[in-house]
Order: sequence, then structure tokens, then C-alpha cells
Amino acid sequence: MSVALVTSRTNPRVKQLRAAFTGNARLSGGLVAIEGQTLLKEAIRSGLPLKTIFVSDRVEPPQWIPRGVELLQLTDDVFSSVVDTQHPQGIAALLIPPIWNLESALPVSVPGKQASLLLIAAGLQDPGNLGTLIRSAEAFEATAVLTTPGTVSQWNQKALRASAGSVFRVPVVAITQADISSLKSRGLRIYAAVADDPANPNALPLSAAELTKPCALMIGNEGAGLSANLIAVADARISIPMPGCVESLNAAIAGSLLLYEASRQRQNASNRIPRT
Repeated sequence: MSVALVTSRTNPRVKQLRAAFTGNARLSGGLVAIEGQTLLKEAIRSGLPLKTIFVSDRVEPPQWIPRGVELLQLTDDVFSSVVDTQHPQGIAALLIPPIWNLESALPVSVPGKQASLLLIAAGLQDPGNLGTLIRSAEAFEATAVLTTPGTVSQWNQKALRASAGSVFRVPVVAITQADISSLKSRGLRIYAAVADDPANPNALPLSAAELTKPCALMIGNEGAGLSANLIAVADARISIPMPGCVESLNAAIAGSLLLYEASRQRQNASNRIPRT
């Protein structure tokens, strides 16, 4: 494969890739940067359109690169100056990200189909936590992940890597508190996750919550938890019983446990349905 070598850090495509890695949507033209073979393969498997693929001159362009995609070879010095990992694999890409809204993320209710299961990430600031929750959302068949103002972008590089490609397939939608309230009119029950302590005497143990029906599970900020306003919007509070001597769980772990319990309940309910 013959590819022209780019040696300048000021090449327009290189500058666009750099802007995408730093999260500058204006200078990147709205494109998202990904780095490493794993994420590139996941993007291709997910059917996302790749605009440009960049390879370092120290590696051979992989044979699995799709035909018709612009391919640029950069000197290793130029490539290393753009990506944000300490030990880059020598391949990166610009892609067109999927765009979701609340209407497109919530499917029309169909008899026999699994009820909607939403995870609301409220003000999560750690990109690793958000990416892990998106990965868990796909693992436990959540419908979508909704994010409130103050939550880190799902296209943050650490969030991307933590999602292991799930972010390409799981709808992630930025919403407002008014949108959360509107979920009730769509028939969803909203559960607010709170700490398992005497300060929350009315919280249901997680296993006692009815999670087989359409519902949204809210997980709060890593330090402050859910705001009083968001808790007030919820139909019920739920907590994860912890017999051990710890004050709280990591947001990604707590959210993943919520999703697991919803998946477990739904699987059990499905197994109880008589087959005709």
C-alpha cells in the first residue's frame, strides 16, 4: 500500500486530529478522534463512518483498513505529538460520531420486547467512571445512558477507552432535569440511588425495587451524590446494602450493580413466562 508521508505538524489533517484529541469540536469539524487498533476495529464493527486513518511510519498499515477511507502516514515524531497516550500503538482515526436525542434513544414500546432501562449519570466528572458505565450499559442491555449538565463528555479520550467501544453502540444523550421529569409521562419509574446509611431510612434495598418494568436508574456525582432536586424528582430511592465497613462505592461500580440487578430481575421474569 503506497501512502504519502506527512512530515509537518501543521498539516491541516494533523491539526484536525490534534483538535479532536483535545475535544475542540469547532476546530475538529465535529469529528471524534480514536487511537489504537481495538477502538478502530470496534468503530468499524459498529458501522461508524471513518473520515481519515493515520498511521505512524514505524508500523505497517493494517490489512483490515476499509477501502475508500483516506489514509495518511505520519512520521513517528508527528504522530506522537498528536495522540495523548504515553505508548501509542501507531494508528489513529477521525470518525463521525453517532448523534442521539431522547426521541431516537427511546424505542417505541412493543409487546414482548424488553421494557426500557435507562441509566442517568448525574454530574459524573470522572471519564473513567462514565466510560465504564457505558460499557456496563451495553453488557446488561440498557436502552440508553442519559447525562445531565456537568457530566464529562462520552468522547473524552479516557471515557472512550474505558467504554471499550460500547460508546459506539449505546445511545448517550445529554438531558436536562425537565427531561428527567418528562420520563414519567413516558411510563418510566425513576429510581434515585442513595447511600446505604441511616440518613436514608426510606430507601429500598436494591433487590426490593421493581426493575422489570420501564425505569430509569439515577447515579450521582462521585463526591456529592445526587442533588436534592434530582432526588425529589424520583419516584423512589434505592440503596445497595453493604455489610462491609466502607462509606460508599465508586460511581461506576454502583451503577454497574444497579444495571446488573435490573438485568437479573428481567431475566428471571422472562424465564417465568410460559412458553406456548
